[in-house]
Amino acid sequence: MSENVALLLQTHGLSVRYGGVTANADIDIAVGAGEIVGLIGPNGAGKTTFVDAVTGFTRSSGQVLLDGARVDRKSPHRLRNAGMARTWQAGELFADLTIAQNLAVAVQRVGLRALFFDVFTGSPPPAGVVEDALAKVGLTDVADRRPGELTLGQQKLAGVARALVGGTRVVLLDEPAAGLDTHESREFGGELRRIAADGIGILLIDHDMSLVLDVCDRLYVLDFGKVIAAGSPAEIQDDPAVIAAYLGSAEVQADAVEKG
Repeated sequence: MSENVALLLQTHGLSVRYGGVTANADIDIAVGAGEIVGLIGPNGAGKTTFVDAVTGFTRSSGQVLLDGARVDRKSPHRLRNAGMARTWQAGELFADLTIAQNLAVAVQRVGLRALFFDVFTGSPPPAGVVEDALAKVGLTDVADRRPGELTLGQQKLAGVARALVGGTRVVLLDEPAAGLDTHESREFGGELRRIAADGIGILLIDHDMSLVLDVCDRLYVLDFGKVIAAGSPAEIQDDPAVIAAYLGSAEVQADAVEKG
């Protein structure tokens, strides 16, 4: 990581335990402004648990810092207000709302009653925030459409826009490219680069290795809840521990890159 990059997100010794099971063990990661940082590993390695812990959905020990300030005791909505947001593996868009309305929901006041009045009685979010988020992912032209009218790739980008709306500085993306074909994945990666170019820090979890190796500046590899490697995509591809735990043989890696 370049010394000139401002750190936005850091974790120190982050651990998650469920009874006698350790899901995350002393994880240290850093995401800088304008960086796309990958978090990869086999199924069950603890990647989603890590995101849950960082964003306040799972209790953890250790430290989470946003812009250098500890936020590991904050609730998810307070973290959102502070500038950290996430996406989910399952699609979180409301099918009966337009894309713009889906984004507006993300910046409404907390509580079902407030949500009802803000969305369905016309109380708007702060001027420009929805439009700015849609512009960041290239979806301005589909703001008035419903999710079912969009391609899968556009739906995925709408989910990212929903996480970005309202001044998000760090976004954690949990398998956002799942289900995309090669062409859609490549376009999605291009949009992620555009987002990062605005100074937003991105932590990307995905099993699409062509996407991850292409767009990420740095990678962390989890296995059994522990970081087993960290470095550039080139360094990670050559790491024997990573090959054994996740990437597989050189032939498998070459095939993944070729598909990209």
